[in-house]
Amino acid sequence: MKTSIFDGADNQEPFFGYTLSIISGKWKLLIIYHLSKNGTVRYNELQRMLGKITYKTLSSALKEMQSDGLVHREEYPQIPPKVEYSLTEKGQTLWPLIQEMCKWGEHNKEH
Repeated sequence: MKTSIFDGADNQEPFFGYTLSIISGKWKLLIIYHLSKNGTVRYNELQRMLGKITYKTLSSALKEMQSDGLVHREEYPQIPPKVEYSLTEKGQTLWPLIQEMCKWGEHNKEH
């Protein structure tokens, strides 16, 4: 079982810690955002969309998200290799939460 700093977030709400562990980090929400908006994308496209993310960081985040069942990785056996990423059904269920977070930011950001 994966442990994280969020495991003890609230002993009465263990699912809160689980949810936080799934979306924690600087890049995961942005990856979900871009995959939600753009559908299936190649690795280099996603890296360009995210901006200043290193190859290692993106690769690590995608592997974690794949392990968590949020991201699907499709590898095509060709030269040069082609790999595409998309959200799974589970990953797509996070999109409404992200939209609500955006609405919250819109309403609470001081102009």
